[in-house]
Amino acid sequence: MATEVRPVWQVVRYLRELITQDRVLSDIWVGGEVTNLTAASSGHLYFTLKDQGGQLRCVFFRSANLNQRELVKNGTSLIAHGAVGVYQERGELQLTIDFVQPAGVGAAQAEFERRKGRFEAEGLFAPDRKRVLPRFPRRIGVVTSARGAAIHDIQTVLERRWPLATIVFRPAIVQGEEAAVSVAEAVREIASVRASADRWPDVLIVGRGGGANDDLSAFNEEPVVRAIFGCPIPVVSAVGHENDVTLADLVADVRAPTPSAAAEMVAPDRLDVSHRVEGLRARQDMRVTRVIAAARESVQRTAQTMARRLPETAPLHRRVALHTDGMRHELLRATSEARERIAGSVHRLQALSPLATLDRGYALVSDSSGAPVPRAAEVARGEAITVRWSDGSHDARVES
Repeated sequence: MATEVRPVWQVVRYLRELITQDRVLSDIWVGGEVTNLTAASSGHLYFTLKDQGGQLRCVFFRSANLNQRELVKNGTSLIAHGAVGVYQERGELQLTIDFVQPAGVGAAQAEFERRKGRFEAEGLFAPDRKRVLPRFPRRIGVVTSARGAAIHDIQTVLERRWPLATIVFRPAIVQGEEAAVSVAEAVREIASVRASADRWPDVLIVGRGGGANDDLSAFNEEPVVRAIFGCPIPVVSAVGHENDVTLADLVADVRAPTPSAAAEMVAPDRLDVSHRVEGLRARQDMRVTRVIAAARESVQRTAQTMARRLPETAPLHRRVALHTDGMRHELLRATSEARERIAGSVHRLQALSPLATLDRGYALVSDSSGAPVPRAAEVARGEAITVRWSDGSHDARVES
């Protein structure tokens, strides 16, 4: 078998393709001391990272180094992120850098800063894209663990503040290697429900209870950030870690320190709503009273002026009296109609009260997960249910 002689370019290209396809070398952090720094007129930086065991040529292109040039100096120790490749013209290994941090910063923190800078440059954290939360949500989406305390806390707060809202729950893994993909898929599933169904959530809560920094790492991963950014409804991030901010917190429309706080943000307090309705009715009554009083004073002033200026006032008095009676009649009629409209508005507003329906003798039936059961056909014999009246609730089981 004849030995094949390959040209140099072919060997170098093969090595370049081999290294480029390596998953470790294409997304790697490297630490070392900067030497042989050269700043080209184009804005590119060329230097060597070395330590006591070896050295690696590096290039930091202008498009990537605009905000980090001052960190790269001869003799400084850096950790750099990039991809290892082969510079074909010289046949040399080369690290193409896209982000650097001073040595001493942990790799996890450096990766967080790298992702944060990239997403910020793309506009994912821009304040002008933040959406306002709906005032009176009918359906509230929740993405969190099915076994954690977060979903229980959210349900408890919503039942107390705004029991008319329906929870659309999508469970997800919130910790571990599979967490980022699981959370992202759950968020996208909520978005697909909104796009295809008539009963979609008005707002979405994404998060988990507290934990160590490593436990929260899923909410710094790109799939989660991209999914929240692409969600068509307002998103509240509730990672449950007040001191540390995750990338999910930055891309969400609103950040809540805990799941319970998130539930309070998305749902109004029914007692406050009731007080506002009463205040609105009182203000309308006062406004009508002021209008009537002002009209009466105007008529009286007009009559007095005419009485002073006209020499023969008796006929005019009679005519004014007739007009006054007519105006008084119209005012009384308008007042009556206004009060009827106000009473209708108050009745409709009171009908929106979460407990109004229950106060009329009705009860709210929910299954073991807390979801409403609108029809008898949706429960089976032996299934546990909860029956809620206006003054409390009881657990029950379907016997027939």
